[in-house]
Amino acid sequence: MGIFSKIKDAIFGKKAEAKETGNVQIGGGSGGFERTQPAPTIGGGSVDVDAVLAAKAAQTDQELNYQTSIVDLMKLLDLDSSYDNRKELAQEMGNSDYSGSAEDNMLLHRLVMLELEKNGGQVSDKLKN
Repeated sequence: MGIFSKIKDAIFGKKAEAKETGNVQIGGGSGGFERTQPAPTIGGGSVDVDAVLAAKAAQTDQELNYQTSIVDLMKLLDLDSSYDNRKELAQEMGNSDYSGSAEDNMLLHRLVMLELEKNGGQVSDKLKN
């Protein structure tokens, strides 16, 4: 599973993955049923990415600038935000010249938001700019 898939799953939920593959996840490994709260949706069933991220931000004690920072976005989603993972994510997004600079990180954030939108997410202009 790629880094973008992990980001998408963290925002859209595992249900989106199960729906795409036709599989139904019924247990969390302990033999019991796993219940997850569905991601907030907007008309047509698309996931409201802004609402999901804002809800996650409200549950953390950290002050994270997830709206423009790929590092903070990954931290918010409990993903490894190391340079190596960001570089791998950049390659998944088609950017093979990733250097880890502030500009590259902001571009990577924008690319991720655009890809989330392509995959059915409702993403505000605030998150895409």
